Amino acid sequence: MNDKKSETAFYSVGYTASAGDDSEVESKKKNVFSDPAVAARWRKVYEDSHYENLQWFDPEFEWDPKEEKKLVRRLDMKVFIWVFIMFCSLDLVRRNVTRAVADNFLNDLNMNNTSYNLGQTIYLLSFLCAELPLNLISKRYGPERIIPIQILVWSIVCICQCAMTTKNQFIGLRALLGFCQGGFIPDQILYLSYFYTSTELPLRLSIFWIAIPLFQILGSLAASGILEMRGLHGWAGWRYLFLIEGFVSLGVAIPSFYIMRTGPGKTRNRFTKRRNPWFNEHEVKILVNRLVRDDPSKGDMNNRQSITWKHLKIVLTSPDLYPLFIQGVMAFIPMQPVSQYISLILKSMGFSTFLSNVLAIPGQFWFLINLPFFVYLSHLAKEKSICAGLANIFVFPFIVGIVAYPNTGSNWVKYVLLSGIVAEPYTHAILAAWTSQTSNDVGIRAVGTAVYNMSYQVGSIIAANIYTQADKPYYNKGNKIILGIVCFNIAFAFFTKFYYIFRNKQKAKKWDSMSDEQKLDYCQNSKDVGFQRLDFRFPH
Repeated sequence: MNDKKSETAFYSVGYTASAGDDSEVESKKKNVFSDPAVAARWRKVYEDSHYENLQWFDPEFEWDPKEEKKLVRRLDMKVFIWVFIMFCSLDLVRRNVTRAVADNFLNDLNMNNTSYNLGQTIYLLSFLCAELPLNLISKRYGPERIIPIQILVWSIVCICQCAMTTKNQFIGLRALLGFCQGGFIPDQILYLSYFYTSTELPLRLSIFWIAIPLFQILGSLAASGILEMRGLHGWAGWRYLFLIEGFVSLGVAIPSFYIMRTGPGKTRNRFTKRRNPWFNEHEVKILVNRLVRDDPSKGDMNNRQSITWKHLKIVLTSPDLYPLFIQGVMAFIPMQPVSQYISLILKSMGFSTFLSNVLAIPGQFWFLINLPFFVYLSHLAKEKSICAGLANIFVFPFIVGIVAYPNTGSNWVKYVLLSGIVAEPYTHAILAAWTSQTSNDVGIRAVGTAVYNMSYQVGSIIAANIYTQADKPYYNKGNKIILGIVCFNIAFAFFTKFYYIFRNKQKAKKWDSMSDEQKLDYCQNSKDVGFQRLDFRFPH
């Protein structure tokens, strides 16, 4: 791979150079279009796809890295902060039922653990079923249109939950809430990919998912106060919880219609056409060219172009994304039953409603610290597989402890062990960004991230049914199941790394057997797309 043609072929699809590459190759990596033939090939791809940013594509354009850093900070202020706030709205609403159970919620609706598990399972099934369809709709009509509508509708559904009186109403509203929220997360990942490079995205997704522990903490604090309103005007505290948090979410939905934008080249708000766009022509040119130089495939589809059956087929029939999908199913099951039941478990230990919510906070805070730390560790080490596996390695001793510790032992020891399980490092950001990077194609990325998130919902459905009515209050059987899952997850994280190493060797063998002319012809004429390409190497 020392000759110019071979290097051109490799870098034409955004192949990531290893740490040992020389400075000349590093220079080529920064601008994959430095070869005129490669630039001409990709320009044709962008023209054929009607890439919305084509007018700013310039292979010879240069800019000051300091200027780029300032623009990224502006993106963080204008794009990412509001994405984070919108996700906070999602997490506040979808998890408030786990805090409501501390207020005699189950008794008020004549339900038991089985009914509660059924409602949570139906919510997750509904969420799962809506995931891909809503993501496809968002790809066709734009996340900046679909996402605000979703938030508006789920806020109304959350408010309606304050009027529930029966188990059937609980199940029906959970199903409706799940359908409204499905597709939101992959939509946001797709939206962020319009603005950020493959290196920047994982770090921002780690902050994105900080919303989960942050709003577990803030939600627990808010719930500990709101639930004390029980009896006011004859209402249960949980009714006020759904009502107030629904209106908080509604306060996020309305501004979202105004704040969200189509992409770096289209930041003029559709409601105020006369307002100036966020960036001038020079700045847009920087934002566009830095994206396609990082990943040329980001321009191979227009952001209003529909997903085809070909994209669906590639994602669903190729085994190369399945290691990530399997981890999406399994990796986070261990923490979820404890997270969902911790308030109820603490109450069964004899703690008050107030303390049951407050005592959940230390584990959630630990979770908050772990989440960005492990993602940043992955970024520094340039290691995905092992860092993703560290989540289950971390939680292993706490699971062993809770399984081995006697039921008659100290409640405070059990509380510490439970808090350690809740604190499991949430490597969801690593896996989601990894799926996006591995896709290497806009259409495959849209489908792949949706299927990955569907995989996560399958895992959540499994997790929602591990703690059963017959197993309460200590859930000994459920904890043993969790221990077995943790062991599987640790082994599978290493398997994933070896699988991608093996696949890269297979590709390299085929690639190296080709002549220079065959390589050039392949780059220019091959119908292979995304991760199928021989000149693409799987990150791991």
